[in-house]
Amino acid sequence: MKSLPYFCRGEVIRGFGRGSKELGIPTANFPDSVVDNLPADISTGIYYGWACVGNGDVYKMVMSIGWNPYYKNTKKSMETHVIHKFKEDFYGEILSVVLVGYIRSERSYPSLEDLIAAINSDIEEAKAQLELPEHSKLKDDNFFTSTTTSSPVSPSSTVSTSQSIINGH
Repeated sequence: MKSLPYFCRGEVIRGFGRGSKELGIPTANFPDSVVDNLPADISTGIYYGWACVGNGDVYKMVMSIGWNPYYKNTKKSMETHVIHKFKEDFYGEILSVVLVGYIRSERSYPSLEDLIAAINSDIEEAKAQLELPEHSKLKDDNFFTSTTTSSPVSPSSTVSTSQSIINGH
């Protein structure tokens, strides 16, 4: 995937309400404007990388991109699990992420327990991969400290902060 690492940011919106409630694994969801602007070579599946909420610290993350086959979604989504315990929800905050690597393709599971086990395995894989020097250096990328919301993807510079897409810097 030649688009990796891929940098993007957008406002955290309410998703399907399953991450925390059903899975015990909270996720932050991007709006359609971010999902719809993914490069074509970023296929559906599970990714790992770095994430920052607002102007906060940068943490490891895993992200599911796609239709979540277990739930048979009809709408493509980008669901980020930031590997950190937050005290409260952060709907409406700006989430900045860099997708660093690919773990696996999407798949369905025979049970909710199997899905949860797979997600936990993905989290452990992400933690390990992000310790590698070539991946850990992206935690300190100036993307996470920049306040610019311009988008090289779109020639329009009137894109609002909540819909800004950034690929590179």
